Amino acid sequence: MAYIQGLLSRLSNLLLCRWTCQSCWQSCWECSCCQPNEEEVEILGPFPAQTPSWLVNDCKDEKETNSEAIAFDASATPQKSSPKRQSSNWEMSRSTYSLARQLSSMESQRPSSPLVDIKPIEFWAMGSRKEAVQPAILRKPYDKSEDYFRKLEPQLYSADSSGDDVDSLTDDEIVLRYQLGMLHFSIQYDLVHNHLSVRVIEARDLPPPVSCDVSRQDMAHSNPYVKISLLPDNKNSRQTGVKRKTQNPVFEERFSFKLPFLEAQRRTLLLSVIDFDKFSRHCVIGKVTMPLGDVDLVKGGHWWKALVPSSQNEVELGELLLSLTYLPSAGRLNVDIIRAKQLLQTDMCQGSDPFVKIQLVTGLKLVKTKKTSCMKGTIDPFYNESFSFKVPQEELSEVSLVFSVYGHNMKSSNDFVGRIVIGRFSTGPPEANHWLRLLGSQRTPVEQWHTLRSRAECDRVSLASLEVT
Repeated sequence: MAYIQGLLSRLSNLLLCRWTCQSCWQSCWECSCCQPNEEEVEILGPFPAQTPSWLVNDCKDEKETNSEAIAFDASATPQKSSPKRQSSNWEMSRSTYSLARQLSSMESQRPSSPLVDIKPIEFWAMGSRKEAVQPAILRKPYDKSEDYFRKLEPQLYSADSSGDDVDSLTDDEIVLRYQLGMLHFSIQYDLVHNHLSVRVIEARDLPPPVSCDVSRQDMAHSNPYVKISLLPDNKNSRQTGVKRKTQNPVFEERFSFKLPFLEAQRRTLLLSVIDFDKFSRHCVIGKVTMPLGDVDLVKGGHWWKALVPSSQNEVELGELLLSLTYLPSAGRLNVDIIRAKQLLQTDMCQGSDPFVKIQLVTGLKLVKTKKTSCMKGTIDPFYNESFSFKVPQEELSEVSLVFSVYGHNMKSSNDFVGRIVIGRFSTGPPEANHWLRLLGSQRTPVEQWHTLRSRAECDRVSLASLEVT
């Protein structure tokens, strides 16, 4: 009987409590096999979770109940009863009373779901090497009352700090600052014939000539002339004649630019005063710029403007437009000289008479020389002339073409203007790119503009330039 009652008590504990050991049917907090050792707890980190408080209180209540049941049985059981009967009654009353107390306490104290205290696992701490975690930097809140822009120094960013801004200066202030002289000119647009008329009248108080390297004065007087361009494309530039040995030249020359009125208003007139030098590059004395949209072109007018320094100290030698074609079946290299623009003026009296000389160099040997016709009195000549050279395909990789522009001079030797080399010994990346395009697209004309270089620059970078005169 006692055994059956104990079995019922254990069975009730098993059904009503999840924390009953499956092997020994004892409570988890009393069972020795369910208690984890220290190593297991250390490996699992924060698990297993702590025992719920309601379960611990239930255990205490059960112990108190057992002690109370013993006292009750001792007082209520008669002393004359037999020992077997007393023990069976005592066990039955004890189990009944314990079961009732457990049910009541579990209903009142146990929540719907146990509250398990689970702490977050820091996986970085489980490794052998721990990384140092930097604390977050607390940013200082922005104070609107503090004006950070007061820390700037306005004088460092003012217009007066840069000497290149001359828009705010008057002509007298520009003359006193740079002392480059003044230029007198006029502008007017003809609505009937749709052309812009620019008249260059005279210049005054030009500085004495100085070489471009500012090392010495070349002579006592300048040989000035004026170049007229329309920005931003510098198309169809014009230039006056050269006035010999004077600092106050009088030009009195008129030039016409054919363009619509609306386009003329979007252009900027550039007048550059240049010192002619027969034996070197021409030096820019100063310039004047005037946006045509700021003036009344129909009414026109005359202006005296102070010259300002130019960022371009030397005049460019000009540009040359070439077209190359190679025919592998015939073994012919065709060269088309189309046109040139903005060539350097070489004659003080009658302007320039430019022509182009083409020289074929195979390896380091001059093979053939040809030249175009001479264009009279212009710095923007149109040639449209073709030349053909016999070049076998196996020798094409060894070929160099030397293009030299000269100004015709009847009294002495021709005046050198500029040069480029295209081919094996090219004078620069643009020339080398033109040659590679030719090799990659045979039988197709390849056209490209090239900027002329000085003789010294070509001789320094190209062996083919040294082989020609």
